[in-house]
This record gives sequence, structure tokens and C-alpha cells, in this order.
Amino acid sequence: MSAAVRAGYKQTEVGVIPEDWGAVSIETLTSHVGDGLHGTPIYSPTGKYFFINGNNLTDGKLSVTSETKTVDYSEFVKHRKPLSDRSVLMSINGTIGNLGLFKDEPVVLGKSAAYLNVKPEVSKQFFYHSLQTQLVRRQFLDGLTGSTIGNLGLTAIRKTLIFLPSNRGEQRAIATALSDVDALLAKLDALIAKKRDLKVATMQQLLTGQTRLPGFSGEWEVKRLGDIFIISAGKTKSDYVVAGGRHWVVDMGSVSTEGKLIVSKATNFHGDFLRSGDLVMPKDDIGGGGIIGRVGYVDADETYVLGDHVYRLTAIRGNPLFFSYVINGHQTNTALRKKVIGSAQLGLGRKSVDDQEIPFPPMEEQIAIATVLSDMDAELTALEARRDKTRALKQGMMQELLTGRIRLL
Repeated sequence: MSAAVRAGYKQTEVGVIPEDWGAVSIETLTSHVGDGLHGTPIYSPTGKYFFINGNNLTDGKLSVTSETKTVDYSEFVKHRKPLSDRSVLMSINGTIGNLGLFKDEPVVLGKSAAYLNVKPEVSKQFFYHSLQTQLVRRQFLDGLTGSTIGNLGLTAIRKTLIFLPSNRGEQRAIATALSDVDALLAKLDALIAKKRDLKVATMQQLLTGQTRLPGFSGEWEVKRLGDIFIISAGKTKSDYVVAGGRHWVVDMGSVSTEGKLIVSKATNFHGDFLRSGDLVMPKDDIGGGGIIGRVGYVDADETYVLGDHVYRLTAIRGNPLFFSYVINGHQTNTALRKKVIGSAQLGLGRKSVDDQEIPFPPMEEQIAIATVLSDMDAELTALEARRDKTRALKQGMMQELLTGRIRLL
């Protein structure tokens, strides 16, 4: 026995596993592996059967949106596949390996979705979790064809190996442990979604004056952004981007569609610093315009360097954090987006920003509203961090449990 393999374990072609486990092909563990319709069905706007592709699979579920096409019963019968409660669905074109557990949903599969029907003697949940391991993902990537858009063929799927305990009880125990973490993640996702909806509703009420915080009354003013801010545009810092720089370049890609400051380009350029309280607004977008008119709030001095394709808004009166919520709110952001011009590259002119009007309550009320909303943001950030930590924990558990490094039986 090799010194690298401890007692009770064995070396296989794809890794070390317990002696009573096997490295088994997906073909051996399934009764059928197939894909969806290679073509376009006849759609029906009143149809009750959804046409599902790989992009409809996420986090173990089938995701149906208002954009999902539907077909009627005759098309469903013509194109249906042998799906059952033993079926795991998987994306096999473009994005590879997104999964959905089939639960008798009324669907017709498209060609970018495969179905893997797990044999009764194998735990479906164990099989589902195994498809998410580094071992399986690596084999999927090795099996891709296509240069521009990757495609995972059915033969490559069938030949892919999975580590499998011979004891069905151990399969179930591992699957249960991982499914419990999935359930916790689902609860956290639901709570985060609920908190986000609550924040949106609170912003709508507080930022329009429909609801006033206790102790505040009286009429609000309306002011132009050009009367509240000094607005300037930055210049490119592309020549100064370096790995491991002490500062961060803020440019067109540094503000998210949610109005969060996101940075990835480091620099040692010492100048054009943004100051705490500055707002940064993308003025150009080569995408769909989702970032134009949003603002990111700068929370530190001499940390961020102003780049190109963005406006810097420096408040000369009022509370800039309050203004960041107002500008990112539905009413103001929608108004700004209507002023965008261009086709291939969208742009928001300086005068359009200057002339945009926003509500301007007294300073004390601005601070109070900003405090309420920033507290909600802090709660959301904490929940998102907890969710991310839980996801990382699950990845670690998968690596240990699905390779047999840690045994539950």
C-alpha cells in the first residue's frame, strides 16, 4: 500500500476513497441520460406547459419567469421525455452543471437541458449533491466541446465518475446532512428577499414623504442636483492599473445595478482621490443601461481614485447618504434613465444630471431617513455574509463527506 493512502482507503483513477466505496460512472447509476428537444416547439401564450432550458435551472429548482415560453398539451405529448421523481435536470450548454430536482412540473425540455434518471437503488439526493463536487465538475469541463459556447455531450456525462458508498444508509446520511444545509440556505435566501422587499417599500414611503418619521412635519423643498452637488467627470486611469496597488480605480464598472460601489482595478496613482461622502454615477454603459443613473457612495478618504465614464457628485449642502438613496430610488433613477441617449453605447449628459430634481427635506430629516435605510442595509449585509459563510461551509462539507474523508456511519 502506498504511504500516501491511509489504512481503510484505496487509490482510484480519480482519487482516494474508502475501501468500501467505488468510483462509479453516471451511466451505471442511471437508467437513462438524455437531453431535450433539438428544435423549437409551437408556442402557445395560453399553454400550461413550460418550455425549459438550462438557464431555467438554479439551486436545485426549476425557475420560471415571465419570459418563459409555454406550449399546449399536444406539443407536450409530442416532445415529452421520460421524466419522473427520479430525474435530476442539468444545464449542458453555455453554463454547465446548473441543477434542478424534477418534481412533476409541467415542462417540455429544450436541448440545453439534460435529464439524468437515477436508479432506485441509488439515493437521488446523494447523486444530486455529488454532481456539484469538484471531482465531477472537473470531468465535465474536460468533456466540453465547442470553442465559443461550451457544450457537454451525453456520452461525456455517462462516462463521468462519482464516488459512491456501497451502503445505501451512508448515502442517505450524507445526503441528509447536505440537504439540511441547503434548507438553511433556502431560509436565508427567503429572509434576505423579504428584507429587500421591505427596504424597497420603506424607501418608497420615506423618500417621497408619503410616510414621515416621528417628530417631522412640514413641506419639503425640491432642488436640482446641480444646486446640491458639484458635478465633475473623471479621466481614464487605465495606464495606471497595477496588481497589488494601494488604491482602487472607480470607473464605469465600479457601480452595481443595485447602486453599490464595487471595485476590482488596483492602482498606485496618487491623485484624483474621491472623498468620503462623494457619490459616483456611471454616465456611460455599453450594456443595457442598467448602471446609468445609479450612484455608489464613497465611504473612505484617499482610498478610491476617480476614473473615466463616471460623474463625481460632491455635495455642497445636505446629507450625501440621503441623496444616494434618493437617486437610487425608483422615482429618480427612472427619470434619469429616460434621459439616456445613444444605441451601441448609452450615455447620460451632464445637463440632464444637473437638471434632475429631487426632494429636499430639512437636514435633520435627511439624516434620520438615511439612518433608517442604512440600518436596513447593514442588516441585509450581515444576512448576506451569513449566507455566504454557510455556502462556504457546505462546500467544505461536500469535499469531506462526498469523498469519504469524514464518515457518518
